[in-house]
Amino acid sequence: MTEWWNSLDTLEMIYWVMALVSSLFFAFIVVLTFLGGDADDVASADAEVDGDMGIGFQFFTVKNLIGFFTIFSWAGLASIHAHHATSITILISSISGLVMMSIMALLFYGMSKMVEDGSLKMKNAIGAIGEVYLPVQKERGSIGKIQIKVQGSLRELEALTDEPEDLQRGAVIKVIEIINDEILLVEKLKK
Repeated sequence: MTEWWNSLDTLEMIYWVMALVSSLFFAFIVVLTFLGGDADDVASADAEVDGDMGIGFQFFTVKNLIGFFTIFSWAGLASIHAHHATSITILISSISGLVMMSIMALLFYGMSKMVEDGSLKMKNAIGAIGEVYLPVQKERGSIGKIQIKVQGSLRELEALTDEPEDLQRGAVIKVIEIINDEILLVEKLKK
């Protein structure tokens, strides 16, 4: 092993060190990704969350840089073994690394768009039609419960009304407003 290492020129030694180290990190990231972990937690500076819009396209992340150096080094070693000139070897490995980085950025961007939040956003309930589940007293007398379909699922939520009469179980209602970010203001649906 020592003889082989000593027979390498400096550029090939650099490529071998980068290949072994980056491949080890790359394998670690792949395993974590498939097991449900997130290797970018190590470098939280990669996080770019824009409110409810999710994660945007990220080119320079820890995962992408490790992918770059992995392909950069292995393409460089392949180019050296193909007896290319040093400048061609560096050019080939750089282009290969950038292509890998771009592919990984696109893949992770696509995967981030497939994630569904699932948490209830109350503003999506405005205008929804539902049914009274537990009576709602008139003129905001007491909180009752309604059943409405919000974000594709049937939900049981707390509600108040400004109607002059109590809303009894089974009454058809419409959500008109949100009070205190958690209680719905409803009115009896006019026929």
